[in-house]
Amino acid sequence: MKTVVLEEPGRFQLTDTPAPDAPGPGEVLLGIRSIGICGTDLHAFRGRQPFFQYPRILGHELAAEVLATGPGVAEVRPGDICAVNPYLECGGCGACLRGRTNCCEKLKVIGVHIDGGMREMIVMPASHVYPSAKLTPAQLSLVETLGIGCHAVGRAAPSPGEQTLVIGAGPIGLTVLEFLRVEGAAASVLEISPQRRAFAAKMFPEAALHESAESVLAAPLPTIVFDCTGNKDSMMGAFRFLANGGKLVYVGLFVGDVTFHDPEFHRREVTLLSSRNAVSAEHRRILALMEEGRIEITPWVSDRVAIDAMPARFPAWLDPAAGVVKAVVEF
Repeated sequence: MKTVVLEEPGRFQLTDTPAPDAPGPGEVLLGIRSIGICGTDLHAFRGRQPFFQYPRILGHELAAEVLATGPGVAEVRPGDICAVNPYLECGGCGACLRGRTNCCEKLKVIGVHIDGGMREMIVMPASHVYPSAKLTPAQLSLVETLGIGCHAVGRAAPSPGEQTLVIGAGPIGLTVLEFLRVEGAAASVLEISPQRRAFAAKMFPEAALHESAESVLAAPLPTIVFDCTGNKDSMMGAFRFLANGGKLVYVGLFVGDVTFHDPEFHRREVTLLSSRNAVSAEHRRILALMEEGRIEITPWVSDRVAIDAMPARFPAWLDPAAGVVKAVVEF
C-alpha cells in the first residue's frame, strides 16, 4: 500500500508497505482519507521533535473510512467516515484508572511514538474512531487539533466573561480561542506575526489583539493566560501578564527547563497548569459542536495536497511567510 515515510530529518520517501492484517476483536480497518499537518510533524521534519525516532510514518490528525470491523465491534460499520483518536493508552495505569487517559504513563501517539496514518490503511481500536455523517474528511481530520484547545480551556475552567490572554495565534492558539469563545470568556491575543494576527482578527473579531508585551501590560491584566508558543522565553515571561491569583496554562511544549522566581510566584499565588492532548469525551464534544455549527474551522485549511505530492510540498509549510494556517494531505 502507498506509504510516506520520514526516513530522517528533512527526507521523506514515498514507498509501498505491506497492507495490515485483518482487524482483530474490538478493532477496525481504516482507509485514510485526510491527514492534518501540525507542529509535531514540522518539528519531526526539522529533527527537533522530542520522544521521536526515525524512520517514522507521520500522521496523527486523521479522518478515515471504516473498511472492515473485527469481532465484537458494533459502534461503527463499513462505510462510516470517522475522526480518529490517535492516543493509544494502556488502560491500566493510575492515570488511566482515574480517567486521565491523555497522560497515560505508557501513552503511545500514532505518528509520534509509533507509526501513524500517512499510508492507505491502518488498524485502530474501534473505541478510538468517531463517525459523523455530516462533516467532511478535511473537517474530521482537525478534531484532534481542536482537542488540544478544548482540553486546555477545560483545565483552566474560565467563567463567562473572565479576562483571558492567549499568547501565540498559531493553530494551537486558535483552538484555545475557539473554546474560550464556546465558554463565553473574554479573550485577548498576543501575536507578533502580522499574518497570524490578521487571521486571528478575521476569525475572532471580538478578541483584543496585541502585537507587543507593552500593549498587553498597558491593559488590565487577565486572570488566565495560555502560552501556546512552545518558546522558552515566552513561557518564562508569561508570568508578568497574569493578574494576582490567576492561572497560567502551558499548552505549547519545548525541550528544556522552565524557571521562575519563587518568591514572586508565591506572593501572587499563581496557579501553574500544563495541558496535554485530550480525552475521548472531549473529542466527542468537539464533533457535536462542529455538527451543530458552533465551531467552523474550514477557513483554517489553507493548503490541500494529494499524498503523492506531499513530500515535495512539505518544506514550504515550514516557512511562516507562506501563511499556511493548516495544511491537509488527501488520499
